Amino acid sequence: MSSRPELKLDWCTHEAAKYAVEHWHYSKCMPAPFSKPFKVGVWEGGKFIGVVIFTTGVSSALGKPYGLKNIEVCELQRVALARHTVAVTRVISIAIRFLKASNPNLRLIVSFADPHEGHVGGIYQGGNWLFAGETSASSAYFDSKGIEYHARNISKTGGYDKHGVKQYSRASMARVEVRQGKLRYLMPLDDEMKKQIEPLRKPYPKRVRSVDSDTSGDQPEVGGANPTRTLSDSVASKRGDK
Repeated sequence: MSSRPELKLDWCTHEAAKYAVEHWHYSKCMPAPFSKPFKVGVWEGGKFIGVVIFTTGVSSALGKPYGLKNIEVCELQRVALARHTVAVTRVISIAIRFLKASNPNLRLIVSFADPHEGHVGGIYQGGNWLFAGETSASSAYFDSKGIEYHARNISKTGGYDKHGVKQYSRASMARVEVRQGKLRYLMPLDDEMKKQIEPLRKPYPKRVRSVDSDTSGDQPEVGGANPTRTLSDSVASKRGDK
């Protein structure tokens, strides 16, 4: 019986993360440029197979419902993996511990599953995250060529927002589509936070696909760009990551 491939996690370069997201995540794009990303690379059997990206500073509203400052909360924004053997829930669990070790002030991780993409949060349910309901409905805008724009890229007059991100005027859009809100999942990082958010728990939405289904629509069996250092799973296990 062959042993399972060695799993390694560590910080990776922006180039490696970008490669993974563009090839192995349904969005095909990196998080907003004004966010502060934490890019945890993933290697299996010595081959770079993807990235887990956490971000902070996207919105001060992220931690407000829980009484948290920006340094105490972050968002899990991307899980982009090529074809792999290890369970996605295991990768995320180790990535979270790796993140927490370098950011001791963190108390809560928030993530969202998009029903419009056919996702119900299987990877979060499999990892015992707390489901806290849906966000408000959102709007997607389309120009005359059918190109889609997120509501954050649309304003009354266009121009640029305070972060220097290009805005398009509502009048320039051909149509707007109202979509179901995203599904909100929470992962507490200490006992006090776990107790605080427990009353928010709701039954999990029904799974329609496998636990690994929320990572990407296409996971080719290829390696990515050259990453930086690696951290072996065996080292992680000594720190309580298994």
